[in-house]
Amino acid sequence: MSDFDRNAAAARGGYAERAVAYDAGLRAHMIRVYNYMASAVALTGIVAFLIFQMVGGNSITVSGGQISGLTPLGQFLFGGPSMWVLILSPLALVFALSFGIQRFSAGTAMLLFYLYAGLLGVSLATLFITYTANSIANVFFISAAAFGALSLYGYTTQRDLSAMGSFLIMGLIGIILASLVNLLLRSDAMSFAISVIGVLVFAGLTAWDTQKIKEMYDANDDAQSAGRKAVMGALSLYLDFINLFLMLLRIFGSRR
Repeated sequence: MSDFDRNAAAARGGYAERAVAYDAGLRAHMIRVYNYMASAVALTGIVAFLIFQMVGGNSITVSGGQISGLTPLGQFLFGGPSMWVLILSPLALVFALSFGIQRFSAGTAMLLFYLYAGLLGVSLATLFITYTANSIANVFFISAAAFGALSLYGYTTQRDLSAMGSFLIMGLIGIILASLVNLLLRSDAMSFAISVIGVLVFAGLTAWDTQKIKEMYDANDDAQSAGRKAVMGALSLYLDFINLFLMLLRIFGSRR
């Protein structure tokens, strides 16, 4: 009995096989999350571009802060009460997903997620009115490269990012409050400062959220639980990417 090797016995008993199976399951879960997130970003971009074309496209001109050339649809979407519907509807869907996820099936959660991405695309059609197409494309690829590197760091690092996460959430709340204040002040300097801080906050959130999604994976989850986790993980990374892109666009984007 003195020659009994517990580690070898454990390996022969299936621990090594279970570890390999866990790693494969985790990779499949993360790929699923990234696929959901990437398809939602693509949907947002396609909807935004199509809506831009429908509301006037390249015939739209911006001069002295005034927009002209909008079609009747554009005037309806981006003027009057309908504009607030476009702003508030995506927020309502995010809150519904965040606080009611356990009441939804995985399929319903996925449907709401893509509905949110589509509605946000309608709102973001204004980016094509404000910024040149080349600058939007350039900033998008910069954002994608930065997001990929940050998410990879969050996935591979052995460092616990939970403490950083608490600090970043406080920073996010500060950005939201400062943005609300700047709606009244309309200060370009304050807007620039918010954008710079926002880049740092959402860069950190990308790494933190990726690590959190990884740690939430459970090989014993049933299909519904795993599906809901994948949707919520995709939503978190989607919001990180979109906000990182918007902050960078405010800094580096060329206005029309």
